Amino acid sequence: MRQQLKRLENCAQRDDSRLAMKSILVSIVAAVVLVGCAHTSTSAPQSNNNKEPKLENLLTAKLARVENTEVIVSRVTIPPNSSLPTHWHPGEEFGYVIQGSVTLIQKVKANITSKAGDVVKVPFKQIHSAKTQNEGAVILVFRVHESGQPERIILN
Repeated sequence: MRQQLKRLENCAQRDDSRLAMKSILVSIVAAVVLVGCAHTSTSAPQSNNNKEPKLENLLTAKLARVENTEVIVSRVTIPPNSSLPTHWHPGEEFGYVIQGSVTLIQKVKANITSKAGDVVKVPFKQIHSAKTQNEGAVILVFRVHESGQPERIILN
């Protein structure tokens, strides 16, 4: 009976540590998203005269368990009626639209229009661009790629 109780106690401790790790990971992701949302909601609206996209890197970190790999978290602001230059990344890219809407234009693939709350993935080395309409967009972007490589390769 004591052995069974001890086994149950050990299982409970393992489950508690797994739950704690999951909670920490969820908290980190939530904090990054909230930082992006808080900055967006408190910043002044974009002027229609400003046609230049803005990229702000929020975090660059090496991945502990994946050798020679890093993640870059950025906030990308694309003003109304403008677009990013055509480019590709030496890794995968994931975007969460915080505000507005944006159309992802991919070479040899269908365009994807996303609005606030949507998430998109851009595959490794996929040639792409992004274009906005009247409202512009703010996107939280996560890039995972080989350390030391450029963040993007612009084609035009």
